[in-house]
Amino acid sequence: MHMTRRTIVFGALAGLFLASAGLTTAGPAKAEKPAPVHGLAMHGSPKYKAGFKNFAYVNPAAPKGGTLRLGTRGTFDTFNGFVIRGTAASSLGLLYDTLAVSSADEPFTLYGLLAESMEMPKDRSWIIFNLRKTARFHDGKPITADDVVFTFNLLIKKGLPQYAYYYSAVIKVEKLTQTRVKFTFKPGENRELPLIVSQLQVLPKHYWEKRDFNTPTLKPPLGSGPYKIAKFEAGRRITYSRVKDYWAKDLPVNVGRFNFDRIRIDYFRDITVLREALKSGRFDLRRENQAKAWATAYDIPAQKEGKLILLNAKHGRSAGMQAFVLNNRDSRFKDPRVRRAIGYAFDFAYTNKTLFFGQYSRTKSFFENSELAARGLPKGEELKILERFRGRIPDEVFTKVYDLPAYGKPGDLRKGLREAFRLFKAAGWVVKKRKLVNAKTGEEMRFEILSVSQEFERIYLPFTKNLRRLGIAAQVRLVDPAQYEERMKRFDFEVTTMGWGQALSPGNEQRNMWSSAAAETNGSRNYIGIKNKTIDALIELVISAPDRKALVARTRALDRVLLWSHFVIPQWHLNTDRIAYWNKFGRPGIETVQGEDTFSWWVDKKKKAALGNALKND
Repeated sequence: MHMTRRTIVFGALAGLFLASAGLTTAGPAKAEKPAPVHGLAMHGSPKYKAGFKNFAYVNPAAPKGGTLRLGTRGTFDTFNGFVIRGTAASSLGLLYDTLAVSSADEPFTLYGLLAESMEMPKDRSWIIFNLRKTARFHDGKPITADDVVFTFNLLIKKGLPQYAYYYSAVIKVEKLTQTRVKFTFKPGENRELPLIVSQLQVLPKHYWEKRDFNTPTLKPPLGSGPYKIAKFEAGRRITYSRVKDYWAKDLPVNVGRFNFDRIRIDYFRDITVLREALKSGRFDLRRENQAKAWATAYDIPAQKEGKLILLNAKHGRSAGMQAFVLNNRDSRFKDPRVRRAIGYAFDFAYTNKTLFFGQYSRTKSFFENSELAARGLPKGEELKILERFRGRIPDEVFTKVYDLPAYGKPGDLRKGLREAFRLFKAAGWVVKKRKLVNAKTGEEMRFEILSVSQEFERIYLPFTKNLRRLGIAAQVRLVDPAQYEERMKRFDFEVTTMGWGQALSPGNEQRNMWSSAAAETNGSRNYIGIKNKTIDALIELVISAPDRKALVARTRALDRVLLWSHFVIPQWHLNTDRIAYWNKFGRPGIETVQGEDTFSWWVDKKKKAALGNALKND
């Protein structure tokens, strides 16, 4: 739903229309003239009232200065992350301002940034943004309605494919004055559209209209945001510097944030080398995603002395879904019984205990760790929704609680593999000479697991071992991040691990993940290749939800159908962010629903001095 997730929009056409039974003598109704507002909430009202000074989770007195040094894996060859060509550098969003910005302590509410205020009718059929006259690009030129219109049209015509989906429900964008721009939407119930267009990163027309937008470039582009590119080494390092005269530095949405004078990001080819670089003090902070590393890799003197901090920061975000993905574009995986049978080869209990030190929970929802997750049997409004599609969705949706194989006891795995054989046989696959083959064609069941992480090989090893017990030859292929990204854009894989993050107010982005149209669009997030009219309809119901109660019921219905279709083999999740960092920072320490906001941290000079020579090249 957030623009940074690169979501997709289609226009949902409503089936409800108001009609007049005849003429009245009251005369024509006056056009609605909504009052300008400072913020937009998906449902209800914004938490922060007009005139607020700063977000509650920041320190408004946070000092500016110092450097935040980060590390990431991979490489980059372009500073244009808006097009499909090239591998974009990390954190390019720091260069650009959006029409509005979201708060971290609300599910989905935005407050004006480039826009001083917004005007919107009750039916949300259009929105007008009143731009701040003080808004400036880094070259000092004003940001106007011309730039907004230009950016929108540029992204639709030449940007990543998902932009065309994301904004497809926009009929037109028009300049009303130099500081007023109007977005008009297609008919239909889609409360999210005004918030979606509010997240538009505005590009400078005078910069891009004479340049080739489709070509990767390492020329630092002109922006308007809190940072600009100061220096870089292609594929190895990039340094952002804080814009001292940043036009929006004193706005309430920015007070207490973007406190570092510099943000330097070093690139590493190997995750182990990256982690060792952090421990040796060559960069400052890492969000750890490997359970074994979190449990063992940071057991060093600096951590025991309180110099290197291991923070488990709780959050209220939906964990979404991380899973083994079976590419449904492959004929071998089209039968849900086959997909389900393969899932019996994954022993989560063994993996969690042996490899993860018991840190994870099994994921059982595409909206895990939220009220949106389907639990138990459907009832109430959710059941009514699902009844509309009875006969077109799996019968188990109505009769069984979704669950996954649990192999905590001796003999459980053997029972699970026997059930897998039963499912394979029902789907037309039999074992011959210890190989699983198609009974009609003789085709052998074998596939490649595409991986971008060497660390994941230890997870794949017991999985492939169990697959061999089923007569399936599965091989792991490790590729570098750039090749992996390119192959995923083209859906060039058989099996891989993929994750779908979810917002607490899902909406238009669901089309990009599960819709039939997205299945055929390179660069979309429908990696599975789902092409199902019922799921398309459920997506539209989620998008058109009129209130929070309806959104929850409709999302649970979508979740339940996705789960019982066995498109993926769910893996695991956490409800905390694991952050390892050198103790040179001050932080507000306030938990938010969206998690730790490190851009609200600052360099504490006393803490940094106490570290002595622990940090290198700081």
